[in-house]
Parts: sequence; structure tokens; C-alpha cells
Amino acid sequence: MEILLYLSMFAGSLALLLWSSDRFVGAAEEIGLSVGISPFIIGVTIVAFGTSLPELASSVAAVLAGDSEIVAGNVVGSNIANILLILGITTIIAKEIKLDFSVLDVDVPFLTASALLLYFMLKDQTLSPYENVVLLACMVLFLVNSFKREKRADKDTRPDAGWRAFVWLALGGLLVYLSADWTISAIQRLSEIADVNPELIALSLVAFGTSLPEVAVSVAAARRGKTGIAVGNVVGSNIFNSFGVLSVARLFGDLTIPQNILDFSLPFMLAITIMFAIISVSRIVSRWEGVLLILLYGYFMVEIFKTAFS
Repeated sequence: MEILLYLSMFAGSLALLLWSSDRFVGAAEEIGLSVGISPFIIGVTIVAFGTSLPELASSVAAVLAGDSEIVAGNVVGSNIANILLILGITTIIAKEIKLDFSVLDVDVPFLTASALLLYFMLKDQTLSPYENVVLLACMVLFLVNSFKREKRADKDTRPDAGWRAFVWLALGGLLVYLSADWTISAIQRLSEIADVNPELIALSLVAFGTSLPEVAVSVAAARRGKTGIAVGNVVGSNIFNSFGVLSVARLFGDLTIPQNILDFSLPFMLAITIMFAIISVSRIVSRWEGVLLILLYGYFMVEIFKTAFS
């Protein structure tokens, strides 16, 4: 009975985290436009930040709660779900995904580099302050590069941000903080009741749950023939997770990287990232490759649950 209570708490707090993150980002975007920040800057900062806000908030909450091993589970699990689950479903629906030159030439190399850096930096089961500076610098480099590549739009009429935007900014931020804290509390209790490591819950349930909104957005984009949105969403989110989420969480305390993540999940994340980079060379992701991605995600989840209950 107790496990049902905390499963409900986990599901409810995660749903609130996703909803409040969306409200917070929407309000920030509206206020940014009203004060004259150009849409392209908003697109590569606020929106990119927003797609990873649930992972960021729950990771910071985990460090503050003394369960920093959840952070690696969050980041690695989310990156795996983004590539295998989101791209897999999108490709199957769209039949194929065509990659534009900027994604192949710049974003995919950034994505591969972020996975490689993560793999080698975390091998000693921690993240040093110097390594953290490197991750932060890479995040800044990626954002600057994005700024340079974006085409500036013509000057638009500034929309007025009503008082509701400021209310939602404050309220959304508060709810993000509270719901992230409740999510981590639920994970801690569930791991104790089920006698499994909390990072395994982060690798599976949290990563899957935080990916659901991106699945919905990507599926909608695929149905409209705008598959580039799905690819950009996945690539940008993974880069921000690896460079941004991990480094910001590290600012709040030391990180511990569990051995089971080093043994399987982290190498698996690196392998599928390299696989995606190889697939991308043809500039087309086919439907059968999408099926392969889904099957690999199923394999990953089976291995995680085997580890959890072995």
C-alpha cells in the first residue's frame, strides 16, 4: 500500500514539474520578447533551457537532498530516451527524417563531443571543479555558436507582457522548485521500499517521464512534416543535459557517479550517440532505423530492470 502512495506522489510531482516548467518557460519567453530580446536569442537560450528544465531542477534538488547519484541517472537516462525513444517514434511516424546541413555539420559533432567528454570525465566516479569549468565553457561555446548561425529576424513590434506573465514567472519558478523536491523525495522513498538504487529509478522512470512532452512535440512535428524540429529538439536537449544540467548541479555540491552507471548506462549512451552520428552521415534516418532505435530502448529498459531486481 505504501508503494502505491509514493508511486502516486512520484507521478503527481513529476506531472507538476513538467507543467510548471512549461509555464515558467512560456512566461520567460513572453517577457523576453516584450523587453526587446530578439526571437533567435530566445530560441537558443530560453527554449533550449526549457526543454531540460525538469532534468535540471530535479538534479539540483537531488544534490541538495544528498542523493547526487540521481544526477548522473537523470542526465544519462534522459539522453538515451531522447535519441532512442523520441527519434525512434518520430522516424516511424514520419517514415524518414531528413537532416539539414547545419545539424549534420555542427550540432551532431557537438552532440558526439558532449557524450565523449561525459564518458571520460565521469570514469573516476566524480566531477572535479576543473572538469566542471570545461563543461560550462562548452555550454557557452555551443550557445555562442548557435547565436552566430541563426538568421536574425526583421525587427518585430514588441508585444506587451501582461501582469499574468510576471505572475506565472514567479509562480512557475516556485512550483518547479517544490515539484522537483517532491519528485526526489518520492524517488528516495521508492528506492527504500523496493530496495533498489535511486539512480536506477532516475535512469528509467524519471528519464521516461521527462521525455513524454518532447515525444508529444516531436510526434506533432512529424505529422506536419517538420521533422527538423524533432531532431533539433533532441540534439539541443542532449547537449544541454551533458554540458548544462550536470555542470549546474555540480555547483550545488559534489557529484557521485554510481558504478552501475559506469558499467552499462554511460557506455551505452556513448555507443548510441556515435551510432546516431554514423546514421546521420547519409542525412536521412529511415523507418527501419527508427524501429532499431525503439528496439534498443526496449533492450536498455530490460537491462535496467534486471539490474534493479537482481
